[in-house]
Amino acid sequence: MPACRLEDLPRRLKEGLAPLYVIHGEEMLLTLEAADAIRQAARADGVEEREVLTVEGQSFDWSQLREAAMSVSLFASRKLLEIRLPTGKPGTEGAQALLHFATHLPPDTLTLVLLPKLDRTQLASKWFEGLAAAGVVLAAHAIERAALPAWIEQRLAQQNQRLTADALTFFAERVEGNLLAARQEIDKLTLLHPQGITLTLADLQAEVANVARFDVFQLSEAWLAGDVGRTARMIEGLAAEGETPVLVAWRLADELRGLIRIRQGQREGRPLTQLMRENRVWGVRQRLVEHALPRLSLRRLAEALAAISQIDRAIKGAEAADPWHALKRVALGLCG
Repeated sequence: MPACRLEDLPRRLKEGLAPLYVIHGEEMLLTLEAADAIRQAARADGVEEREVLTVEGQSFDWSQLREAAMSVSLFASRKLLEIRLPTGKPGTEGAQALLHFATHLPPDTLTLVLLPKLDRTQLASKWFEGLAAAGVVLAAHAIERAALPAWIEQRLAQQNQRLTADALTFFAERVEGNLLAARQEIDKLTLLHPQGITLTLADLQAEVANVARFDVFQLSEAWLAGDVGRTARMIEGLAAEGETPVLVAWRLADELRGLIRIRQGQREGRPLTQLMRENRVWGVRQRLVEHALPRLSLRRLAEALAAISQIDRAIKGAEAADPWHALKRVALGLCG
């Protein structure tokens, strides 16, 4: 069966239940909401019993899956079987068990498989392809920063509320990287304000908590895009969250080395597409790097890398400097 977009799931469920659903991805809120929607649709369709199998480590007895598939409910004509695989790695025995299960789906059973974010190898595995062929696949990926305002607007529209443009920007900045808290803040606005209202920046400033969460990979996206404000907020947020400056310095240095190799390759007349591929720059990062290269000369990149080396010495106590202040200065300098 083809994959299903999360926003299309309510419509698909109204059209009828599939025998198998697979949810994978790193965004916990979206996973929880999709799973709850499937459970509610199952109950509405008369599925009363629920059995949960959680695969914990290599010691899991996969015969439990075979037994769950063969068992007949004593209390209901149909049941919901949930298979939770927190690691996304079933092992050899588990892979065979899942593939056999997918090709021999038990009758009168609705199956829900919950998986974490999967890499390319896992997505191309026979067990996952078998599940995908037998059921509906839903990807619960993180909401990118550029898509976050639209996601917030869509959620607010469901409760008949809107935000002015500056209020929407403010809201997105306060909840970035923390979708679960974002939903809580949206729900809070329902309690504080009536429906049909357009909320302003003044309405939000005293009401929306600063629950943004960042990681070092998002920081690279910010300075590559030349977003000074977001870059500053991320450095300050990472420091406040207790992140080690060692990791931030390492990520910055790794990104700079890649850009230097690309710049040197351009100087030699080599195609940019080839240089991107050699330096493992794909997808969204490719567009960001293309955007950043015109403002980042080879000399500027080398100076930034040298500054990271000094920051590393400061982290180790060899120099008297505040690593976070220095990291912020370097990152903002790269923004141009």
